[in-house]
Amino acid sequence: MTAKQYKIGIDVGGTNTDVVVLDEANRVAASVKSATTLDVQEGIFNGIQSVLEQSKIDTSAIAYVSLGTTHATNAIIRRKLLSHVAVVRICLPAGKGVPPLTDWHADLMEAMGATSYFVHGGFEFDGRPLAGKHLDRAECLAVLDEIKAAGAESIAVCSIFSPVNASHEQEFAEMAREVLGPDVSITLSSEIGSLSLLERENSTVLNASVVGVARRAAEGLMEALERFGIKTKVFFAQNDGTLMALDYAIRYPILTIGSGPTNSLRGAAFLSGLKDCIVADIGGTSTDVGIMVNGFPRQSAVAVEVGGVLTNFRMPDLISIGLGGGSIVTVDNGEIQIGPDSVGYEITKKAVCFGGDTLTATDIAIAAGVARIDAPNCDPTRLAHLDPGFVKQAMDKIIELVAGACDRIKTSTAPLPVVLVGGGSLLVPPHVPGIGEIIRPENFGCANAIGAATADASGEVDELWSLVNTSREEAIRQAREQAVQKAIEMGADPRATEIVDMELVPLTYLPGNVIRIKVKAAGPLRFGVNKDCVSR
Repeated sequence: MTAKQYKIGIDVGGTNTDVVVLDEANRVAASVKSATTLDVQEGIFNGIQSVLEQSKIDTSAIAYVSLGTTHATNAIIRRKLLSHVAVVRICLPAGKGVPPLTDWHADLMEAMGATSYFVHGGFEFDGRPLAGKHLDRAECLAVLDEIKAAGAESIAVCSIFSPVNASHEQEFAEMAREVLGPDVSITLSSEIGSLSLLERENSTVLNASVVGVARRAAEGLMEALERFGIKTKVFFAQNDGTLMALDYAIRYPILTIGSGPTNSLRGAAFLSGLKDCIVADIGGTSTDVGIMVNGFPRQSAVAVEVGGVLTNFRMPDLISIGLGGGSIVTVDNGEIQIGPDSVGYEITKKAVCFGGDTLTATDIAIAAGVARIDAPNCDPTRLAHLDPGFVKQAMDKIIELVAGACDRIKTSTAPLPVVLVGGGSLLVPPHVPGIGEIIRPENFGCANAIGAATADASGEVDELWSLVNTSREEAIRQAREQAVQKAIEMGADPRATEIVDMELVPLTYLPGNVIRIKVKAAGPLRFGVNKDCVSR
């Protein structure tokens, strides 16, 4: 008889670190919400320790661990711990009009010590070379000598139309390893973004700048797991609500920057059993509202800015507002203000109901009879002095903020249920006029960690195909096969991997009957992944 296996999901947020243990049927065996510590590794350790004590499972029965983290996002936003990056654009004699890093904030460029270089090469949209089939080796070696002298820690390589033909990027990477050593960090744009040179290049540079951060985060997680004797496969959650293997996450950490909200969306859909719904994740400081379509977060249709930089990779379509359980309630010129300032993880010290002197949204919800907190140090009688009229107005303001965000995320008038998750979702009453059915599922407080634990592995293809010598059907077949294979390489079960999204865009303005094909495949992780394959 096969021994029962479990999986651990972890989500590191700005206020709390959530950890859950799920069994093979995705039933919650244990869950814990602990304060995120300055040393993130210690916060993860505390959470894992608590769930292991609750569940009493044997650590050898843990099939895999999945993590959603804000390490990369925080490094970019705070301009700290970034690697020094050399940007190489393979484009000459064209593609020099708008140099790399144009319009970047000066403090971000300074934080990554960015330098840029041009090399002859690149391709036309149909794969024809701009300056020869192969790169000029002497030219590349000269550039690499300059990069070595500048002390760059990471290299971002971007070639014109590399999603169509990546051979020049790959050639340059091989030469870079010859000059700088086999362990040098190299990010190729063909493996990061899709079409559009500048946005793809921006995404590549950002990725190169946070590879060191991702490596340290991964090492910290592995050290925390080893302290418990947990030796298993480790996955990181990425922006589109799916998982990627640890070694892939270290190479492409930029794909994790939207994983926090996405985990909550996937967790909410899993807990509610709904594939199409609005999700409001209310935390301690902010509320993220997104929408699920066919079981996956709807992706943003516009380019996304990260730390002030325009990118073009997958990101969930979200509306974020400064409302959370710790949001500070103030009165300004007779007008009640909820947030955006928050007491965050200090709510159990500073909120009035906990004996503090700062009025928070949680205090209002308790005083209004909407929320109830079963904690020994939470005393609702401390709120008796609040004027009932003031409480009602503040409560109406909270409802207005949430309802407004839910309404703005919709693209049609069709009614959709609203699933509330996150510890701060206690702020919202069970019935709110104007936003339809409200669902607060069991284990709503740890939906983000559950989303990380139950996510699928995925693969995606976004390329241009010339239909001169290839039929439309053959191009689609090849794209689908490539997407499925990429998902399997990420750890998806080949027996359950399927195409979940496909988009065909004829590019009539290009010669040669060109079509852009975007295909995404996804499948559940193989439970009981061979532990000898642990990525380190």
